[in-house]
Amino acid sequence: MRIVLIAGSNRKEATSTKLVRYMATQLEEKGHEAIVIDLYQLQLPLYCPDSNEDDANVIRLKETASSADAIVLATPEYHGSMSGVLKNALDYLSFEYVNNKVVLSASSAGGAVGVSSLTHLQTIVRNLHGINCPEWVSIGGDFRQFTEENQPQHANVIQRVNKTLDYFLTLAEQTRPLT
Repeated sequence: MRIVLIAGSNRKEATSTKLVRYMATQLEEKGHEAIVIDLYQLQLPLYCPDSNEDDANVIRLKETASSADAIVLATPEYHGSMSGVLKNALDYLSFEYVNNKVVLSASSAGGAVGVSSLTHLQTIVRNLHGINCPEWVSIGGDFRQFTEENQPQHANVIQRVNKTLDYFLTLAEQTRPLT
């Protein structure tokens, strides 16, 4: 399967982006194609529904999302919600890009966990006609530490991520359209 992972932070060394990169590595080790869209690197203009012209980065986002079999969305939790750059990116994606695709939500929070941002992401996914994965990943506090090899430092984070990815992949396989 082709999985697109969107890292929704505008921070260079964001732990949510580190989480996405670790997840991508795990997906590749499980035999899947993992494509990371890092919104820190892929800067998007502020969404405006009056504009008919898409810049190259918006076209890349849309084409990549369109080609995905399943999607992972990751965000830092800011003030009880998702990042503005992720919300802006999702505003560019109408339901034609997400329709009937399984979407896994993930977050990184300064506190214990980022449940509010995950709930907001799932609401948006539902409105984009995506299929929310019932499992999600949230790392918070001291559990946001990564090694120099970009692996979570805590064994229980590694276990949680891999268990959740297995569930996500099973659901995505079961809901893929027959071709």
